[in-house]
Amino acid sequence: MNAGVMMAVTIASYTPPSAVTTPLDRVLGYIAWLVTAAGVAGLMIVGSRMAIALKTGDAEEHLREYLIVMGACVIAACAGPLVQFVGLDFWNTSG
Repeated sequence: MNAGVMMAVTIASYTPPSAVTTPLDRVLGYIAWLVTAAGVAGLMIVGSRMAIALKTGDAEEHLREYLIVMGACVIAACAGPLVQFVGLDFWNTSG
């Protein structure tokens, strides 16, 4: 049997131990919540700066800041599904 095929069969049948995946899933869950909180906080900060600039009459450009925060939120939200689409979810033990 070809070594590459043998390696692919070995990798496909490998399931990581739950002693490793359970804490890793917990840490990834915490990181996901932190990223969500950072996105909400970023939008609130940009919105506050826009409101203050409007009240004081300053003509500042906040669209760039808003787009940067929204871009980061989109990247964070799409990271998991993007990895699954590419097929790199090797830690998935569901099947």
